[in-house]
Amino acid sequence: MRNIYKGLMFVGVLGVVALSINAVGDPETDESFEKKQFNDYNVYALQMPEQLDFAGENLPLTDPDVHERMDRELLVNTYWQSNALLLFKRANKYFPIIEPILKKHGIPDDFKYLAVIESGLTNAVSPAGARGVWQIMKATAKDFGLEVNDNVDERYNLEKSTEVACEYLKKSKAQLGTWTLAAAAYNAGNRGVSSRLEAQKVDDYYDLLLGEETGRYVFRIIALKEILNNPLKYGFNFREKDLYTYVPTYTVKVDTAVTDFAAFAQKYDINYKILKIHNPWLRESFLNNSSRKLYEIEIPKEGYYK
Repeated sequence: MRNIYKGLMFVGVLGVVALSINAVGDPETDESFEKKQFNDYNVYALQMPEQLDFAGENLPLTDPDVHERMDRELLVNTYWQSNALLLFKRANKYFPIIEPILKKHGIPDDFKYLAVIESGLTNAVSPAGARGVWQIMKATAKDFGLEVNDNVDERYNLEKSTEVACEYLKKSKAQLGTWTLAAAAYNAGNRGVSSRLEAQKVDDYYDLLLGEETGRYVFRIIALKEILNNPLKYGFNFREKDLYTYVPTYTVKVDTAVTDFAAFAQKYDINYKILKIHNPWLRESFLNNSSRKLYEIEIPKEGYYK
């Protein structure tokens, strides 16, 4: 019996090994795609790319510490498959909004992956009180001109918060000298990064001894950049129709108080939930607007919601 059991175990192992995570081309039919969903899974060590960079600044991958830290983030983010698939889906929806704003400000396109690791491209709230896709603190938001109060929190406005992130990153780059250090400073602050560089007598992120979060920060950005740009290489199979898309909107300008946004939404043949989906910066069901400020409210075009 023991020999039979060992034989069966060996056959089982061979069967598992026979499965492959190697990416395949875009499936031709839904039937073949669904079949692959249940038969293509296995776990492998990942081959480190020969070259990786952030904003055109190369990683010193021949450094064994850098190699191991990069390998960790590639593994963690590749094999957290459900999260990675959600990021592919959300990126298709939100990158077209973020990319032109980065370009307008002269910020490297790679910084869109910073938003990915900050919030997963959701309107997250951190334990420290940072909010929105770019995880901006209240004081920082006000310093850069965003409105934050009980009625309105523009940290939840993707376009406006991206503008603020760009201004912050430009300031960091001017102070610290490289885009990699500017990215690290988005997590640890300009002063925090500057003081560590001075204390450790180095001038490069990859030479710094940092705490767990900031020490992983840039590596996580680069890992998501690598994975999101090479889905098949890392075993992610999906069709274009599986990705999320942004519902087109038009703008309604409001310069008065709004007593009831549920009633306001009905005027445009939508409900309060849909109004909030497209305007998450509206924090309450009404708007005081005693200053008669002009607000732009996004209304989805007809035909996208029932």
